[in-house]
Amino acid sequence: MSGAASAGQGPYRSAAVCTSHTLAHASTPMSAVTDHLSEAAVLRRAVVRLNRRLRQERGDGGLSPNRLAVLGHLHRRGSATPGEIAAEERQRPQSLTRVFAELEADGLIARETGTADRRQAVLTLTDPGRRALERDMAERDAWLAEALGALGETERGVLALAATVMDRLGTMDVSARHG
Repeated sequence: MSGAASAGQGPYRSAAVCTSHTLAHASTPMSAVTDHLSEAAVLRRAVVRLNRRLRQERGDGGLSPNRLAVLGHLHRRGSATPGEIAAEERQRPQSLTRVFAELEADGLIARETGTADRRQAVLTLTDPGRRALERDMAERDAWLAEALGALGETERGVLALAATVMDRLGTMDVSARHG
């Protein structure tokens, strides 16, 4: 690790300060949001850059982002209704109707009638769907694992904490607090 990073300078200091500041001020009033704009811009740029790189690491014929989102949801959460998937992905169910139909036609998901409400469909990840998801993620995970191996232990620890916080940010509904 460089002297600047170990001395609390550079991007590692910023990430640690941003993380501790964000965790300590999770219910910051709207008037203070402008104080966080530069931190937000730095985070957004980093997320966009990493996302772009991970997309580049995908093999040819990989899953579309919407297909990946649906399969990933079913892999993480288990069977779900189309409405539940759309809500978590912050999309309207109608926007995913074609994706659900394509995934079902390709045998990657199965559609069953709900047991509690027979009018409602329940989607389940099939074994071919799980394999397609795993194949799609494998190349990106391999690149990311190799890149993480080039970092120091402290940097990997900071990224592990940042990943947890970023996951929480992705599900946070801040508009309800400030509306």
